[in-house]
This record gives sequence, structure tokens and C-alpha cells, in this order.
Amino acid sequence: MAYASLLSLAQTLEQILHPQDQSLNLHHTEQQIMRCLHEKVNFLVDFLDVISPKSSENIRDLEGRIRDAAYEAEDTIESNMSNQIVSELEQKYNGLQKVLQELASISEDLVKMKEWNDIEIVKPRNTYPSARSTNRSAVVGIRDEIECVVNKLTRSSSDLSIISVVGMPGLGKTTVARKVYKEPNIASHFDVCAWATVSQNYFEQEVLSRLLHSIRNLNHESNQESIEKLAENLYKSLKDKRYLIVLDDVWDKEIVLKVKNWLPHDCIGSRILLTNRHKNIASYVDPNCYVHQMRFLSDYESWSLLQHLVFGEERCPPELVKIGRMISRNCGGIPLPLILIGGVLYKAERTQSYWIYVEEHTNTGLSIEVLNLLSFVTFSYNQLPHHLRACFLYMGVLPEDYEIRRSKLIKLWVANRFIKPDRSKSLEEVAEDYLNDLVDRNLIMVRGWSYRGEVKTCCIHDILRDFCQTKTKEKFNSDVKNLPDVHDNLRQVSMLTELKNQIPKFDLANNRDLRVRSVTYYFHNSPHDILFVKSFQLLRILDALTIWFDKFPVEIVELETLRFIALTYWAKHRIPSSISKLRNLETLILNPGKLRSIFNTSFLPLEIWKMSRLRHLLFVRSFLPYPTDALNGGTFVSLENLQTLTNVINFRWTEEVIQMMPNLKKLVISYEHDGRTEWSSYCFDNFVHLLQLEVLKCFFLGKSYIKYQDPLPVNFAFPQKLRRLTLSGCRLSWKSMTVVGSLSKLEVLKLKYHAFEGPLWESNDGEFRRLKLLLIHMTDLEHWKVDETHFPSLERLSLQYCYDLAEIPSGIGKIPTLQKIELCECSTSVVTSAKFIEEEKTRFGNNGFQVVAL
Repeated sequence: MAYASLLSLAQTLEQILHPQDQSLNLHHTEQQIMRCLHEKVNFLVDFLDVISPKSSENIRDLEGRIRDAAYEAEDTIESNMSNQIVSELEQKYNGLQKVLQELASISEDLVKMKEWNDIEIVKPRNTYPSARSTNRSAVVGIRDEIECVVNKLTRSSSDLSIISVVGMPGLGKTTVARKVYKEPNIASHFDVCAWATVSQNYFEQEVLSRLLHSIRNLNHESNQESIEKLAENLYKSLKDKRYLIVLDDVWDKEIVLKVKNWLPHDCIGSRILLTNRHKNIASYVDPNCYVHQMRFLSDYESWSLLQHLVFGEERCPPELVKIGRMISRNCGGIPLPLILIGGVLYKAERTQSYWIYVEEHTNTGLSIEVLNLLSFVTFSYNQLPHHLRACFLYMGVLPEDYEIRRSKLIKLWVANRFIKPDRSKSLEEVAEDYLNDLVDRNLIMVRGWSYRGEVKTCCIHDILRDFCQTKTKEKFNSDVKNLPDVHDNLRQVSMLTELKNQIPKFDLANNRDLRVRSVTYYFHNSPHDILFVKSFQLLRILDALTIWFDKFPVEIVELETLRFIALTYWAKHRIPSSISKLRNLETLILNPGKLRSIFNTSFLPLEIWKMSRLRHLLFVRSFLPYPTDALNGGTFVSLENLQTLTNVINFRWTEEVIQMMPNLKKLVISYEHDGRTEWSSYCFDNFVHLLQLEVLKCFFLGKSYIKYQDPLPVNFAFPQKLRRLTLSGCRLSWKSMTVVGSLSKLEVLKLKYHAFEGPLWESNDGEFRRLKLLLIHMTDLEHWKVDETHFPSLERLSLQYCYDLAEIPSGIGKIPTLQKIELCECSTSVVTSAKFIEEEKTRFGNNGFQVVAL
């Protein structure tokens, strides 16, 4: 955390030395000490950037001193800044002088260690190779185990039965289960497949919700329902269907019994697949269950896996083979250490000296039975460059087996100031690089991929999470089960369990100086439980999406250091104008919960235009006032840092407004036509001036949600950087499609609810050169004329509720990149043409092509 604490302090100092708010000007003495601090901090950041990971052990004590000094300086500065009394910094002058002296002493010690060769300096290099982890994944050593489990699941027995995959941590139980779950034989054998990760600490509602989400693709808001209602919905979803239910990471036999009792027993060959560490869990529920014991990899399999993780399809250089075999043998036939060490070697220099160094540090001399997996995690962590360490350790804040969206994780890293600014990239882009690097090192697992091959959701292995929590327990993170244990050094607080009236035991009167910077709730608690955060005067992150508020908790606007807020509340009350007091706020996420109607609209105050540091505004439905006063010489400023704006209603995109949001990258908007307002007043043609826009979703609704409004005038114009476009309810003519087809970087196009209308669509040459995904949902299209040259990069075609379409053009089937066609409620002739394309693809050797009925 030394590096991260320095980065955070550097950004705080930068903000003070170059203030946007001129009322925060410093006196000469204060400016001098801030500049000296900034200089020392930047020196240490640059020094740590070039220290070899092999030197980590030698500077461990110095890292602790760096972290403590940086925390002390930033706490001192922000404590005074939050009170808006800058002159009081003089009262802390002596304290900051001591910090300066400490940083100077550390700098001298680092320079001496370098001169004495105790520290190895490495030349900075590109840490983000073009090859991605997905290209290095392989089923090595577990193919036979996958086939065995598939055979047991699909055998002829008609009774509901249980198959249990058992083994010690790190043997790959979940990997086998996931591979089985995605096997084509499983998809064709079972009518319904559902997955729920249970974990050590589980809630029955959450397990049911995850199963339903897996079946119906419902949002997690369904876990607000009672257990009885959720169980009833699960039963109805599975009745008279052959199903496969996967319960991953099961610790408690009772949950297996309960899930079995919730399911229909129709004697048609349904199955429950478990992964767990102990054999007796499944046998408690079903004495006749099949237990599949995971085996250890052989030396040959271990080396094969390690080679593939490091080199992919390339061959290992001959001079590294012998050392590599020794390294793989040190991993004891357990996949997890092999995966971790594979990540280390993949990112490191491929020299004999470094591989010998790795072999020496992985040779524990222990048997498989007592092999310490944490030692491999520790070694992998120590090989991380300093800029990645805090981002990795932050994963310990998450609940066990928790999948977090990439976009949210990146926003949290940025809000925590873990990301080093880069003049050529935004903080979010740099954070994306960090995430990809950690994925390449196999320290973060990807659970979902986007159509563009980007990480969509990710998580961390239980053993790695244990390491993160142990590593950061004193200074960084706490899984708060007993609030009186909160101590002065704590920086991150995670509410991983329900509080159950523990707040009254927590005496805040004597804890006004707590240095907590982040509070995150992962389970449902009372809105009153959140009020204790008022005592955390330096709080940066408040993630309380699991808590339901009747109104905006106005108390939090006094926490001026807040940078990230995520709340769930019934938005019948306006967001108070006092939110503009949060002058450091970067991300605001508001979720209305279950009620997603017109009666639950977030009304933003006009003062939102004063919050110049905002980067992301995410809502389900919101009204953003037009900044009239700002354009008439008011005290408003532009939202020049705003990158994300989602679900705003009926907003006018005048040139003046677009100039106030020049860096917008993602925009989700909707228009509800009242029959009186002219479409032209919304200035759709000005979209073309959003020069940084990459994602646009635009929805049009008529006065009635059933009857569509009049077609839009053809005055759309889109910026050339656009990569993803969703249009809904526009009722444009197919002849207007050339406006979309000419977008040179467009990769995803979704056309929903009569976005385009008319019986004929004739595609043109030279259009949609990069399009990978095309979705057409609910249209009156009858004939589609296209050949393979019109969509040369198309990988996936999805047709939904296209009742009038006669067939899928044969030219679509000739596109060499096409991998999948998805059909939902289409005509028989469309299904027939899709099957014909599948047969043709198979005949020409493309066995990976799929036609899927949604």
C-alpha cells in the first residue's frame, strides 16, 4: 500500500496546488510545504516504479514507513480542507514538517540501498503485451474429469440425483464445473441449466435469486422477494423440464437439502451438481450420490499446463525446459500454484537467471499434503510491480466468490486514487490496463466477457482473497462483523453481513477522528445503519446499493471528501441542491430498486452543473435540468470531466450543452413523446459533435407504451468514434440505415422495438466494416438483401420477434467470421434458413458455429 498511499497524496497535493476553487488559495508558508511534499512524493513514486520485484523483501520496512508517512500527511491535509479552513494548516505545520523529514530520510535510505546493490533497478517496459489470457487458457489434465462428470450427468437414470465434485482448495473444482456447464452435450441434454455460487457465508434468498437470475436473466432485485415467493418462482420455472442445477463452493449440507426440496421431482433425469471440499455434504442429502474426487496432475500434465500458460501456442526455449520442469514439479500437481506461477513467468523476462530465481523461491521441499498454497500467492504478489498491488489487494474487500462488474471496479479504483495519472490516457483507461495486467497474471479471474473481448465481470479465488485480507487487515480492510472493533488505523470497511442492531454498541462520540476512507455494504441493512458514516469525516467511498432509502440521505452532503456514492432509494423526493457541497464527487449511482416506473424519477438539481469533478452519473431514470442560468452568465461551470451519463429523459442537446460536456464517452437517453413537442427541439443532429462518444443508447417512447409515435425526422448524425449503438422506437426507414452503416468503428448495433420500419432492407457495399454483433428486435421487416461482403466482421446475429421476416439471407451464412445465430419467436422459415446455414457451416468444417433458440 506504500505506492498507493503516495499516489493518493500526490493527487491531493496536485488538487491543492492547482485548485479549481480559487477560494482555496494557500498562504506562502503553506504553498512552500505543499510543494516540498509534492516533490518528495513524486521522487518516491518514480523510484518505486523502477525497483525490481525481486527487491521487494529488502524494502519491506521502508514501504511500511512510506505508507504511514503518506497517510499521516494526507489525513492532516484533508482534515483541514474538509473544514474549509485552510489557514488552520499552520497549526499542523510541525506535523507536516516531521512527515517531510521522514520522507527525506526514506529517500536517502533508498538511494543508499541502490548504491549498495541491495535494490535492483529495472528499465521500465511495456507491462501489457498484446497476447491476452484468453488465448492462453487450456483444458490441460482435466479433460478426462470433465468427460466423466458429463457422462454421470447425462446417464439414463430418471430420478433426480446428485453428483458431487470434491477436492482440496486449488485443484480446480469450479473450473471443471464451469467447463461441464458449457459443454454442448449438456446444453442439448437439459432443457434448463442454472448456476448459483453458495460460499461459506450464504443467504437462502441470495441462492434462490442467483438460480432465478441464471434461468430468466432477471436482475438481482428479485432477492427482495421472500424466500417462499422465490422458491415458488423457481419451482414454476423448472416444472416439467429436465434441469441441471449447479451449486458451487458448498460448505453447508443444509443448503443442499433445502435446494433439493425447492425443486420439482418429475423423474425425467434432472440433476444437481455440487462442488465442495468434503465428501459427506452430498451423501447427507443423497446416500446414493456419485462423488467425483479431483486428482492431482502428473508431472507431465503440470509441465504441459505451465508451458501453455507462459507460451501459449509457442514453444518453450530449450534452455528453459529443464528449469521449467522443476518449477512445475514444485507446484505439487495442484493447478492453482501452476496458474499463479504461470502468470508470473508470462509477464516476466524469459531468462535463465530469472527462471532459476523462481525455481528457488517455489521449492518449498514440502509434500503435497502440507503444501502451503499461500506461499505461492505471496510469491506472486511480491513479483507484482508496485502500481498493481493496491488494485489487487482491494479485491479482498469483496465478499467470497463475489462477481463485480469491470466498470464498477474501475470506478472504485479511481475513487480510491490507486491509479497513476497518465497525460495520454484517462484514469479509467489506465485502470483498464491495470485490470488486464492482473488478469494476465492470473490474479483476477474473468467470469464474463463482452462482445469486444473485454472483461465484463470478474472475481478472485478464495485463497487469494484470504491472502488479501490477511495482508491488509491492520491498515486497509475490515470485514465488520462487530463494529466496536473498528480502530483508528482502518481505511476500508466492508459490511459483509447484516448488522442486526450492532450500531447502538458503537460509540461514535469518542471516534470523530477515525480515518476510514471507504464503507461498502454487501448485504441488506436498515437505512438507519448508514448514519454512523457521518463520523468518518475523510470518507471517499460510500457504496450502499443494498440499503433502501425513502429519501436521499441528506446527512452525507457534509462529507466533503466523498468521491463515490452509490445508493438505492425511492426517488419521489428531489435530490437536494446541497449535493453541490460535495465538490470532490466523481461518481454518483442512484438505483430506484424494484419500482422502475415514471413515478420513480431522479430529479437532479440545477446545481449539478457546478460539480466540475463529476466523471460518472448513472441512473435508471432521471431528469437533468437544462443549464439555462449557466448559459446566461451564471456561476455554473462545465462538466468537462463527465464521461458517463445514463438514463436521462427528454434532454436537449444544444451546441452550448455539448460544449459543457466535451469528454462524454457513454450516453443513455430516452424520449417520451407527448405529441406537442417538436422532435427537432431535442437537436439529435448535434450528437455528431460529441466527439469522444463511444457508446450511445437512445430510446423513444410514444404517449402510449403500446402504440408507437410518429416516425422521427431523419436528422440523426453520429460521431465517428461510436463503437456501440442501440436505437429503439425510432421508426426510421431502412433507407436511412446508411447513416449508421458508415460509422467506421461501430462494433455492436442493437435495433429494438421498430427502430427501423419497412418491408425491405438492402445493405450496401462498404458499410458495417467492423460490426461484430447485430441484434434486430421486433420489426416488420420482410425481406433482407445482403451478401457476405456487407458485414465482413460479423460474429453474432440475433433475431427476436421478427415474425414477418421471410428468411435469413444466404449471404449471412457465407460470412467467414460468423459464429452464432440466436433466434427468439421468429417465423418457421427463418428457423429453417438458420438450420440450413448451420448445416453448410458444418459441412465446410466450421464445427464451432451455433444456432441457439433463446
